[in-house]
Amino acid sequence: MPSLFRFFSLLPLWLLHGVGAALGWVVFACSGTYRRRFLHNARQAGYRFSQISSAVGHAGRLVAELPRMWLQDEPPPCALVNTEVVEQAWARGRGVVFLTPHLGCFELSVQAAAGRWSAEHGPITILYRPARQAWLAEVMATARNRPGVKAVPTALSGVRQMIKALRRGEAVGLLPDQVPPEGQGLWSPFFGREAYTMTLAARLVQQTGATVIVARCERKPWGQGYVLYFEELPVPLSDSLETAVLELNQAMERTIRQSPAQYLWGYARYKNPRAEQPADTQVAA
Repeated sequence: MPSLFRFFSLLPLWLLHGVGAALGWVVFACSGTYRRRFLHNARQAGYRFSQISSAVGHAGRLVAELPRMWLQDEPPPCALVNTEVVEQAWARGRGVVFLTPHLGCFELSVQAAAGRWSAEHGPITILYRPARQAWLAEVMATARNRPGVKAVPTALSGVRQMIKALRRGEAVGLLPDQVPPEGQGLWSPFFGREAYTMTLAARLVQQTGATVIVARCERKPWGQGYVLYFEELPVPLSDSLETAVLELNQAMERTIRQSPAQYLWGYARYKNPRAEQPADTQVAA
């Protein structure tokens, strides 16, 4: 497997995306559980399959491009849009919290942002959980700790390092639509249904006064590269944790609706961590 992974890292992006798109449709056709979750989550957000069917292929592209993102020294071409909002955030001197949902090539978001700003403003700190397979853990350790990116453990010590980084005026990166472990989230509406949602992003902002920047990294067609868009929240986060978590969910919804065909609709967003029960007692998809 390591040799195959490294082989794929050498392939051109257009070929990786072609293979990945085919892989996405094979998995969609063969896995009833994945297919039902994909369709359920899309319907929950108000989309018919005909509107977001290309997301099936994009899910496969995400998997196929990982070797390229993790093992090559130079990231693929990525244009940055609305960089002025990030510059304004740096100017405030309170740090930046980059947030991106499971959309497009979110693996490239932190690499591209670090390549642009880490030399001047320090590394971007991200949380990192090692893989169980030894070979994959080694690959991921190298991939996560790239130039301008600092990976810290998904533990209290890692959170403390994130807070310290923000207080130094640096940046951190998170996927706020990732389902947190039990005891580390709140139930909050996401596309109209209660979803167990991390509180970490909101807490970091409330404790440090950092600026939230929402990022989405879209794939261009035919392996031509990527475009990374930046947006600031329209209003500051609420001082209420519950309200702030809801505001971040709403921000993720707006971002996803800008590129629904590249969102991972098959992600188990509504799963229930053990010992946690949603307010409406719905069964997770």
